[in-house]
Amino acid sequence: MQVGLAGNVVWVRVDGRGTFQNSAGLKEFAAEMTRRGHRAFVVDLATCELMDSTFLGTLTGVALGLRPDGKLTVVHANARNRGVLSNLGLDRIFAVEDATSAPEPATMKSAEPGDPRPAQRETIVEAHENLVAASPENAVRFKDVLEFLQHKDA
Repeated sequence: MQVGLAGNVVWVRVDGRGTFQNSAGLKEFAAEMTRRGHRAFVVDLATCELMDSTFLGTLTGVALGLRPDGKLTVVHANARNRGVLSNLGLDRIFAVEDATSAPEPATMKSAEPGDPRPAQRETIVEAHENLVAASPENAVRFKDVLEFLQHKDA
């Protein structure tokens, strides 16, 4: 993942795969940018092969956290990623566009993924709860994952 700023717009470029492994880092970065007052995020998927449900749920959480006065826009999604976003109803939570008029950052820097282990289960549970909050139909899709993780070691 690469990140950058263009004025007040936060850019996140996902290279390769968006997975549970970089979800915690995305969540922390977005929270810090939001604390700093940034309310517009662009997520560029031009070089993103695929996204797992944890990453999708983390994106959803970022978008929900920007409401009511902020906005997350996904751009350059390939057909597979666009289909997943639509199938999960996430295109109702954030904009999915071919391109954006927002200026791109002059430079982007690699975001360190960090160690996902300490908060991994919490991040995964929260991401899947976000997907269910985004669309009630997702409750059936992720019921088993949520039940397993919420009751593990309980």
